[in-house]
Amino acid sequence: MLRITQLACSALLLAILAGPLIAQDAPPPPEVVVATPLVDRVIDWDEYTGRFEAEEAVTIQARVSGYLQEIHFEDGQLVEAGDLLFTIDRRPFALALQRAEAQLQAAQAGLRLAEVERDRAQQLVDRNVGTPQDLDRARAEYAQGLADVALAEADLSIAQLDLDFTEIEAPISGRISKGEIDIGALVIGGPAGATALTEIVSVDPIEFVFTASEADFLRYARLNQSGARPSSRNSPNRILVQLMDEESWDREGVMDFVDNRLDPNSGTIEGRALFDNSDGFLTPGVFGRARLIASDEYEALLIPDEAIVADQARSIVYVVGADDIVEEKIVRRGALWRGLRIVTDGLEQDDRVVVSGLQRVQPGAPVTPREESLAFAALEE
Repeated sequence: MLRITQLACSALLLAILAGPLIAQDAPPPPEVVVATPLVDRVIDWDEYTGRFEAEEAVTIQARVSGYLQEIHFEDGQLVEAGDLLFTIDRRPFALALQRAEAQLQAAQAGLRLAEVERDRAQQLVDRNVGTPQDLDRARAEYAQGLADVALAEADLSIAQLDLDFTEIEAPISGRISKGEIDIGALVIGGPAGATALTEIVSVDPIEFVFTASEADFLRYARLNQSGARPSSRNSPNRILVQLMDEESWDREGVMDFVDNRLDPNSGTIEGRALFDNSDGFLTPGVFGRARLIASDEYEALLIPDEAIVADQARSIVYVVGADDIVEEKIVRRGALWRGLRIVTDGLEQDDRVVVSGLQRVQPGAPVTPREESLAFAALEE
């Protein structure tokens, strides 16, 4: 009996001693960093990928055939409209011009003779000496003389044009490509099968061409219809471009064209913007990312992008309530703005959002919140 009592007392003593030890080993709620969303006036931007293209591009071809005599430019140089580029051997065309001038003089001499014969025939008829048939013949010969002169004048103009075409000038200002043929080579001219001599592309301004989806097109049309944003067909809406090696959006242009239909195969529509390129840095064919204004300015909530957890098709944010219990909220994400993510739906301005320590939170579990303030990054412009 005494032994049983001693065992019971020992068990009671162990229970008393073990109780505080267990209580001391229970971990406190995990610490997390929380912050309330920032509020700012923002503008939504849509991003597209496109490339720069020359506003004008011309392939230089000869209008007359002949042997190339001179090249008046260096490959890749800037040229102005009207600059002399190529000279084709002018001698055959100069001789053809002289021949046409002589043929015109002969036609004019024949016309003068026909005019004299017509007047003489008229006088003879008036004196009842000549016959009406002779007068008709003289009048016809005079009309033929007029036609011969007109034909000779046309041949002379053609010969003059051919001579002028032996000097090939730049039709536009821009940067010229390399010459495709060498001095002494035969150049084939004419409207079909003409020799391509080189190409000129305009430099300033330069176009940026991209395509937008049907969904974006319809959204822009709705915004234009409601008056919230004018159509880029009618208004030079602002657009920013960033090259592949750039981090800022310093290149600013304006929209100047939207196509008149969507491509039925891709379901996209082409848009075009104009950019200043007075320094000639932008080159046709260079790719870039564009930001096109997509809304009026409005007030938005912003949080760090890393505070948003992707769960399949949902975007989730963890907030800490007044009782320090974690709550899950489904939100809708917008674009990045000054280093923070716009939240368009699902969040309140006074919510305490978990911005650090997400791996330690569970919905419905307590946490130890440590409050910090958010800050914007440098303005992205």
